[in-house]
Amino acid sequence: MHILREFVRRAGSLNARIVIMTVATSLPDEVGRTYTDVFERLGVESVTVVDTKDRQDGENSNALAKLKEATGVFFTGGDQRQITECLKDTEIYKLLLNHLQNEGLVISETSAGAAMMPENIIAEGDSETNARMDVVEIEEGMGFFPNVAIDQHFAQRGRLGRLVTAISLQPVVLGFGIDENTAIIVNGDEIEVVGESAVTVLDVEDMTHSNIHGVLKDEPLALCDAKLHILPHGYRYNLKTRSAICK
Repeated sequence: MHILREFVRRAGSLNARIVIMTVATSLPDEVGRTYTDVFERLGVESVTVVDTKDRQDGENSNALAKLKEATGVFFTGGDQRQITECLKDTEIYKLLLNHLQNEGLVISETSAGAAMMPENIIAEGDSETNARMDVVEIEEGMGFFPNVAIDQHFAQRGRLGRLVTAISLQPVVLGFGIDENTAIIVNGDEIEVVGESAVTVLDVEDMTHSNIHGVLKDEPLALCDAKLHILPHGYRYNLKTRSAICK
């Protein structure tokens, strides 16, 4: 609830106009009602649900009208592939990207919603394993938070190996492993951590060695002199200087 409260505050507090996107879940009616109840309990009077089952829905005029008026959009959990397959490059996607970049729209998400934020996503992957090229499948993401890799349920499911792999397979130098009941708030070049657990930041900008070009798919990856930060609630991170900001 701390995270959802922060989302509502940043989207306009009691004057927020929230749209819940249930595209990722197989239970859109149930999940939509659950989050509608939560946001209404926090005092938000304008809460609507948009469900997009296929790409045709990404052009729906009623959905576009709701999203055009939104100050905050919340993506539920489920399957991140469903989000990209239904929405990428549709009119809904173009509207969200424009409002995010130019008009101050606040986009929040949980689980699959967080996974879809970068330009490329971890579509599938093994947990609790060492880093290998066959650990993850990388696919095109939504690009709302570019130039990074993101993984979720991080500490709880032992996903450091697959985040290392995801970074190694992409032209990015920063990866964020977000624990459950924890979030990152992106504001310009700065990130703030909120929630119960922590966020792991992996920085490979100054890495001195990797064996990515010399190993087979099932052989362990090596990364030398990569930098790791563990940031709990209240800590911040500067994306431009790639440095942690302590309390």
